[in-house]
Amino acid sequence: MFSKDGNSYQAWAKRTQSGQAMTNMATGLGYMGYDAAIKNFADWTDRIAAGELPFDKPQRPQGVERNVVVTMWDWSSNKAYLHDLVSTDKNQPTVNANGKVYGSTEESTDLVPVLDPVKHVASEIKHPYKDPETPSSSSLPKGTSAYWGDKPIWDGHTSIHNPIMDRQGRVWFTARIRPAGAQPKFCTDGSNASSKLAPLKESPRHLSVYDPSTAKWQLIDTCFPTHHLYFHPKSPDVLWTSAGGPGSGVVGWLDTKKYFSSGDDAASQRWAPIVVDTNASGKPDEGDTKLRAAFYGVTPSTVDDSVWGQSMGIGFARMAQPGFVMRMVPGSNPPDTTLTEVFVPPMPGYSPRGIDMGNDGVVWVPLASGHMASFDRKKCKGPLNGPDAASGKHCQEGWTLYRMPGPQFKGVDEKGSANHAYYVWVDRYNTLGLGKDVPIFQTNGSESLMAVVGGKVVDIRVPYPMGFFTKNVDGRIDDAKAGWKGRALWTTSGTRTNFHNEGGKENRPKVYKLQIRPNPLAS
Repeated sequence: MFSKDGNSYQAWAKRTQSGQAMTNMATGLGYMGYDAAIKNFADWTDRIAAGELPFDKPQRPQGVERNVVVTMWDWSSNKAYLHDLVSTDKNQPTVNANGKVYGSTEESTDLVPVLDPVKHVASEIKHPYKDPETPSSSSLPKGTSAYWGDKPIWDGHTSIHNPIMDRQGRVWFTARIRPAGAQPKFCTDGSNASSKLAPLKESPRHLSVYDPSTAKWQLIDTCFPTHHLYFHPKSPDVLWTSAGGPGSGVVGWLDTKKYFSSGDDAASQRWAPIVVDTNASGKPDEGDTKLRAAFYGVTPSTVDDSVWGQSMGIGFARMAQPGFVMRMVPGSNPPDTTLTEVFVPPMPGYSPRGIDMGNDGVVWVPLASGHMASFDRKKCKGPLNGPDAASGKHCQEGWTLYRMPGPQFKGVDEKGSANHAYYVWVDRYNTLGLGKDVPIFQTNGSESLMAVVGGKVVDIRVPYPMGFFTKNVDGRIDDAKAGWKGRALWTTSGTRTNFHNEGGKENRPKVYKLQIRPNPLAS
């Protein structure tokens, strides 16, 4: 369709204005320089059309990579896309054994996909919203699509981003339940410690919970914005969230025990700003530095009461500051006692995206430089507060970088890689079979999952159909006595354009169950 309009430059210009994601594409191209970016895309496809082949090719699976077993199901609809799924409680992966799997459909639809992997039945549950004025993605600016024409195929109000499961098997979502600016009064009136310390005027996404045992929803109106969410291993009734972008400058949490006992949104939630102890007083005060940052990824600590997160670099955050790894310590009376340490990786690494922690307290992050990185705070030798603390450049000794396999852009530092990962998930309980506390990166550039095992990279691929693209994974143990057959990694299609893959417009998102058997021929 687009190539009929003239040369490749014009075709790419029109392609990147197509569909309901046109604003996101325009923003990304703007950061690269619109004209230069379109010329690069046009030159790339012209060279392919002329017969040019890639200058590098991936290795065939080797060793344990050959032992991967993949089971797939279709779910949701051909016009929807998935962000994530959840199968169990991350802190107790035997919860919901052999049970249903739940997905999040972000902007595409309010229908939550559900898969029963035992009966091989896919279904949907409608996610409610609180305010009839809640906006819909059908009103997003859009251009003509080569697949769908001028019809908007996304019609979601709830913008369901991430799911997580608690110990009782309830499914929690970060979801929009009302317009961003329709904040409750307690968000700004100083009636609680958080609104007094950091009043919030808007929140584009909130919280919800679905109980499969009763088939009932509860909607929680949060003052703070939500994006990713995890329960704290040391305080399993406390749900910590990230904000996504840096705009709010806060990190929010919900005391779910208090919420279920009282039903009181206001009393059950709190949030705290990112305050770095730059005057080394040991407490937040006027001499400290408040960063205009917030968590994109979040992972409550497995070894103490702290909560770790990472903020995005300029490309996503759209602010001229580096991407940080951050450690928030709530203190005895949060948010009034809450302080945060910030860290940046050493070169050639930069700009983390996503974060998780093993049971050993080591944090893992993917880096935009094409590295998988670990950070061990126990290795830090110098002070982590003081005048330079807000730069994040202390404790470079805590970092270890692993280059992602694959080619590098021509003319760019060879120490990095053109490969990239959307997020990382640490397999704390050996649900896949590569060992405990193994980090698994969602490496979209290679259409694979990459694990770091004993300092070496294991590259896990889904060979068919092509286009494997995932944004996170989950690990569940269905039967601890059944060996490799009783445990698995679960994930779903993360691309917004399933219709670009084999099957075209009729293609639906997929659920993937990945297992590792003892050898390639094991039954």
